[in-house]
Amino acid sequence: MPFGYEINDLAKEESWRMFRIIGELVEGFDKLSGMGPAVTIYGSARIQLDDPLYVQTQEITRRLGELGFSIITGGGPGVMEAANRGALEAGVTSVGLNIELPEEQACNPYSHKDHHVQSFLCTQSHAREVCHRFHHHARGLGTLDELTEVLTLMQTHKIRPFPVILSIASSGTDFWTGEGFSLGSRVHL
Repeated sequence: MPFGYEINDLAKEESWRMFRIIGELVEGFDKLSGMGPAVTIYGSARIQLDDPLYVQTQEITRRLGELGFSIITGGGPGVMEAANRGALEAGVTSVGLNIELPEEQACNPYSHKDHHVQSFLCTQSHAREVCHRFHHHARGLGTLDELTEVLTLMQTHKIRPFPVILSIASSGTDFWTGEGFSLGSRVHL
């Protein structure tokens, strides 16, 4: 099935896309206003229930919830589901900011608050604006995109610096320092 490429296919109505994005931003900020301290969890939608990273993420977010942090994710399966599930077990607010993609997920059943958008800009803006910490469980390009955006905004003083945690899978695999990707000492905030 061919996909429509929303950003590259400029049409007469393209300028109206801006208003849809503004509406998504306003609606999301209204839904998330008044939320207490929160941690945003980034990670792959493609891990399964039996993956050690799923179990690790669920445990981490349960403990964060017990410390009083709400949990924000992209609302999908995999790491996001594990994070929302841990928050639910801890009895804290569990948010799923779900982007509408051609072949992707619906919101997982463990989030209390769901917000559906069409723009990555909106999901990343909402997750960034209301949280106090970021926890990254790398496995895919989306997680890298979210990480580099947050680090760039901190480095350029567009947002206040706060902890960014790069998780190492309990299997011992360290995505962050492997041959394919390494932050090393290149990031200075």
